[in-house]
Amino acid sequence: MPSLTRVEATARGELITVTSYQVDLDLTGGAERFRSRVTIRFRATPGAETFVEVKPATLLAVRLDDDDLDPGALVDNRYPLTGLRAENTLVVEAEMAYSNTGEGMHRFVDPADGETYLYAMSFLDEVQRIFAAFDQPDLKAPVTLTVTAPPGWTVAANADVAATPAPGRWEFAPTVPLPTYLFTLVAGPWHVRRDSHDGIPLAVYCRRSLAPYLDAELAEILTVTRQCLDRFHQLFAERYPFGTYGQAFLPEFNLGAMENPGLVGLRDDYVFRSAVTDAERERRATTIAHEMAHMWFGDLVTMRWWDDLWLNESFAEYLGTRVTAEATRFDRAWTTFALRRKAWGYAADQRPSTHPVAPEEVVDAAEGLLNFDGISYAKGAAVLRQLVAWLGDEAFLAGLNAHFAAHRFGNATLADLLDSLAAAAPGRDLRGWAARWLRQAQVNTLRAEVAVAADGRYTEVAIVQSAPASHPVLRPHRVGVGRYHADGTVTRDEVDLDPDVDGGRTVLTGLAGQPAARLLLPNDGDLTFAKVRLDPASVDALPLLLPDLADPLARAVLWGAALDAATDGELPVTALVTLIETALPAETEVVLVEDVLSLSRSLIDRYLEPAARATALEVVARTCARMASAASPGGSMQLATVRGAVAAGTDVDLLVGWLAGRDVPAGLAVDAELRWRVLRRLVVLGAAGAAVIDAEAAADPSATGAERAARCRAALPDLAAKEAAWEIVVRDT
Repeated sequence: MPSLTRVEATARGELITVTSYQVDLDLTGGAERFRSRVTIRFRATPGAETFVEVKPATLLAVRLDDDDLDPGALVDNRYPLTGLRAENTLVVEAEMAYSNTGEGMHRFVDPADGETYLYAMSFLDEVQRIFAAFDQPDLKAPVTLTVTAPPGWTVAANADVAATPAPGRWEFAPTVPLPTYLFTLVAGPWHVRRDSHDGIPLAVYCRRSLAPYLDAELAEILTVTRQCLDRFHQLFAERYPFGTYGQAFLPEFNLGAMENPGLVGLRDDYVFRSAVTDAERERRATTIAHEMAHMWFGDLVTMRWWDDLWLNESFAEYLGTRVTAEATRFDRAWTTFALRRKAWGYAADQRPSTHPVAPEEVVDAAEGLLNFDGISYAKGAAVLRQLVAWLGDEAFLAGLNAHFAAHRFGNATLADLLDSLAAAAPGRDLRGWAARWLRQAQVNTLRAEVAVAADGRYTEVAIVQSAPASHPVLRPHRVGVGRYHADGTVTRDEVDLDPDVDGGRTVLTGLAGQPAARLLLPNDGDLTFAKVRLDPASVDALPLLLPDLADPLARAVLWGAALDAATDGELPVTALVTLIETALPAETEVVLVEDVLSLSRSLIDRYLEPAARATALEVVARTCARMASAASPGGSMQLATVRGAVAAGTDVDLLVGWLAGRDVPAGLAVDAELRWRVLRRLVVLGAAGAAVIDAEAAADPSATGAERAARCRAALPDLAAKEAAWEIVVRDT
């Protein structure tokens, strides 16, 4: 089916204005299909022609004003509309197919109890699998929804329930103007918990089989939700504008979460069934804050076209991290961002598929989908953090509030945002800044060059900026430069790197004559998006100094620099493994332990020959085991390091014993999730086969258990297992 192009969307946007959608869905017809009827009212240039999108199983009827049209005129997903009037009413009736791919109306049967659950996923252009629509983000309109569902089900949607005139009949209030990609509903025997905060009704949904787990987690979920709402209301003049703040934990959800106003969707892996680390709890909190940020960036003010995707995702990533750090107990969220999220951004930005944060043009919606990556999320958020460092927080927030006021319930572009920011920060060249940071791809490298005299004082310190030959753009950076001394003292200077002034080599003249530090760290504080390279003396000091650094954000930047240098071949992977052995046992931040182990593992597997790889994994497993023994029983660090020991370990007898309940470390719960991790490692080691996997799946008859069993079967070291896994991935279901 053709993807809507920007040219087509622009032309249609100039011809029509949608005033309302009235949607009626009947979900009682069986397991394969549901009925859809939509009435669309819209204004148009008289005599114009355009098309409406719809992806039906069967198109039943189309009526435009007083004329019944031929359903057979549908071509692919487009129905032509001609002879339009100034005021038009379009009615489209269809049978729609349920999906099990997370597109359109997803239908899930819970293997734990046989209950059926539905949810609507309209992103990016899939609302047309639910009802006919002018499916582009700048044709926003109110939606009034009516649903017929089996009696006893609960139905929720973007707006609050207006009436339930009969069992199974749900009528919702009209929404504020929404882009079509944010339409949603959930229907089924949901377990629901309700609350309120600051005048805002709160609701949390999950399937019934997860009810005890949600109830155990509810206090933390609601606490984070309240704290984030309060912080956003402090930052923004516009209060949350969408009525109830609902959060539905959805099975088989393709995305981590989706910012549907009034009813956010989140993957139900966030309803923890097993023991988790504080890093995983932080990830859930950051996701809640990220989706809440979208209520302003994306929902209140929507991008006009997918080339401004960054106005949604970069801002939600930045504000989600910021608000989590400022408002919740997870005050180290920027540490997580510095290592985990930025590693994702750096990797995406150095691939052949790199693209600007804000591309000049995205040709069609399908191309827009490709840009949902580490650039639009992590790099964009890091660029915004750099903008705040350069612009100042007061001016930045003033610009955002002016942006909301100017485009409330409408659409906006990069140019619109820059106008608002420029008005709040007169004298700043926002367009010049955007030209380099938002319109140009790839990443700069900041390399420290240090000269020290015989008396131990600096004769020169410079930060040299470089760019790859394929994207030779140097950027202005405001960065911290940290000097970490042998006695534990730290001095941090904030400096501006301006390639227009110094050609990319910035001499820090104020450091000449100062006592040389043991370690000099460019981008201390992680204010910019740039790869960092230490000077040779700092590299040598890192194994000794890193364990004693008090600032977790500085440790995150240093671990990131070491991992990136190993990725680029500037640091031997064996040296990275040695750093893990010497410095990681002193680490107190669980997220840094988890991420160092995860990111280094891919380097060990890819870059080392088999013998060296085996030795490296032995070192990692031994280090993790030592850390687990020293950790508090039952705590996050114990769980994180046990997982690391399992992933790298080769002691089959030990792992088999844990599954049988033998020799389990004190405080460690070998629960469902850890059992699957242990079993997968045994499968990889050739010490467990299909029969053991089947037995474990029978003991865990949940949707999550089925997913974990599929992973284990895919890991079986034989050709048939790989062929079967490949078929599951590629076959059309």
